[in-house]
Amino acid sequence: MEQEDFMSGCSYGTPKVRRSKVLTEQEEQVVIAFRKLTQLPLDDCLYTLQETIHHLSRSTLHRCFQRHGCPLEKVQIKEKVAKKQFKAYSISYFHIDIAEVQTAQGRLYLFVAIDRTSKFCLARLYPFASKSAAVGFLQDLIAFVPYKIHKILTDNGIQFTNRKGGELAFEHMFDRIYEQEGIDIERLN
Repeated sequence: MEQEDFMSGCSYGTPKVRRSKVLTEQEEQVVIAFRKLTQLPLDDCLYTLQETIHHLSRSTLHRCFQRHGCPLEKVQIKEKVAKKQFKAYSISYFHIDIAEVQTAQGRLYLFVAIDRTSKFCLARLYPFASKSAAVGFLQDLIAFVPYKIHKILTDNGIQFTNRKGGELAFEHMFDRIYEQEGIDIERLN
């Protein structure tokens, strides 16, 4: 009888509930492109990407990075060398850039904005890297950031600026938003 009482409390025959979620190929490519573009640590990637990939877990993200050769950077102790000091930036200095992501269904464009000081980050996927997508992303960024944006750094891509200058060139939609919001613009050469 003691044997039966012992066995009745065990769960030998019941299946375990699986809680892991598998990423689709498209989701994996987005995750890898985001990591390579931003170089953020695992937890920062997780918190940012969970906004668009709701079922993403820390262990799933870690395994994906390992599978694709993006493991966590190990801290290496080096000899003390005179370190070059980075320029000090005030909070709300954002860098905006675009990366192309190849998926099984075609290509998508990943827009990313990162605050240089706080590392606050926003990422969005768009089917096209157009001016309207860039403007929509900028408007989302302004609405999403909990503080006022003072300066934005972009490249000279067609999404962010008109390439033709002169008196007949139209004002770019991006420039209108900068002026309305009182944001300074800096462009990479």
